[in-house]
Amino acid sequence: MDKSELTALLEQVAAGTLSPADAALRLKMQPFQEIGEYAKVDFHRGIRQGVPEVIYGAGKTKEQILGIARTMRENGQNTVLVTRLGAEAAAYVGAALPLRYDPLSGTGVIGELPEPTGKGRVVVATGGTSDIPVAEEAAVTAEVLGNEVLRLYDVGVSGIHRLLSHMEQIMSARVIVAVAGMEGALPSVIGGLADCPVIAVPTSVGYGASLGGIAALLSMLNSCASGVCVVNIDNGFGAGYMASMINHLD
Repeated sequence: MDKSELTALLEQVAAGTLSPADAALRLKMQPFQEIGEYAKVDFHRGIRQGVPEVIYGAGKTKEQILGIARTMRENGQNTVLVTRLGAEAAAYVGAALPLRYDPLSGTGVIGELPEPTGKGRVVVATGGTSDIPVAEEAAVTAEVLGNEVLRLYDVGVSGIHRLLSHMEQIMSARVIVAVAGMEGALPSVIGGLADCPVIAVPTSVGYGASLGGIAALLSMLNSCASGVCVVNIDNGFGAGYMASMINHLD
């Protein structure tokens, strides 16, 4: 149950089409379900946070991923997002549930994407083609959470005219996710052009002195552009989630 379903439940009580006792019974149902000894699936996260639970696939067996996803579906979660999902696990889950799998970003979506409910558009931009896997994790996350997403890929500072050719999209965005490795300059440039929040995502793309994304992370943390915030290295999911939160604010 998410916040909209909770509101609908209360509206039914107010309208007299559902008794308070029946509504209380639904709300008193166990807020989580324990599956074996490996997971406690949180059914009330949508009520608390506005977004249902997402499955982080790395470190889980294919059987565990399927068990969690199946439990979520059986308890009313129509769309389930799985991040860091390997190809073998995706094939296993996809044989049992309607899964759309993107091997580039390692994301899996079980069920249909919802209609966009965000107030505007989320733009996801990358410095280079090598940053696309992380960017796609952000983009798919934002789409699953009900946002219109525009992708602007390979618009890094080594060819700044590529970015500047998209000024209309940049200026009309409600929030921008800027994904870059190497020296991580893209978010600062976008932050100096846009009038909306910019979420910077450092990637581990780059040669030795990039230190697996630490150089980009530090560059982004030290951005001179106002309105730029930073998530962890390669954390496309965190960026897409935060972008959705911003895009759903009144």
